[in-house]
Amino acid sequence: MRVELIAYTPEPEKIVAAAARICYSQRGAAEILENMEDKEVDRLIKLLLSCGHESPVEHVTFTFAIEGVSRALSHQLVRHRIASYSQRSQRYVSEENFPYIVPPSINGEPEALEIFENCLSQIREAYARLTKLVPREDARYILPQACETKLICTFNARSLFNFFRLRCCSRAQWEIRALALKMREVVRQVAPRLFAKAGPNCEVLGICYEGPFSCGRAPVVKSRGEIEEE
Repeated sequence: MRVELIAYTPEPEKIVAAAARICYSQRGAAEILENMEDKEVDRLIKLLLSCGHESPVEHVTFTFAIEGVSRALSHQLVRHRIASYSQRSQRYVSEENFPYIVPPSINGEPEALEIFENCLSQIREAYARLTKLVPREDARYILPQACETKLICTFNARSLFNFFRLRCCSRAQWEIRALALKMREVVRQVAPRLFAKAGPNCEVLGICYEGPFSCGRAPVVKSRGEIEEE
């Protein structure tokens, strides 16, 4: 899996702080940005995150190039609808001899791996034969979710908070959790204060909503405002 941050809003933390400041200032945005010092940026970001006032963070965006992931992952990823996606097309791009992703549970079990690879070999052969008989857009119907794909996606920071809250959790499926952790790592390199506490509820809030599926890292909330007794 490869995750690269290929574009982002310049000085994202300063932009967020300015967006927060303009709500309570008679000055214009240009003047606020010109006179904003780093300590004020730090103070405002901490204030925003501590009180849950997240609308200013929507003004900054981050664009990722992602490779070496499966179609199974991309189907989950696009459920995060407040984002933009461009994905390699199976309609126009040939998938002959397609690379594929092997889940760790299968890779670590020789018998399972043999079954898995034999099946994919048969699908590759069938796909190659079909593309000689029907359009590629129809031959793709037999392709598996294990097919490797490439995509570019753009999130604003608030949408990333939600993505990290759900997909960095240990309950998330292994592949998209690995992706979320890599994405969090790269955005922390350019906006460390903004994403310092981004992550699952157990890390951010110190509580868990996963009920009997909780990993045990934080107290489990039975319902809003009510924590399960140990």
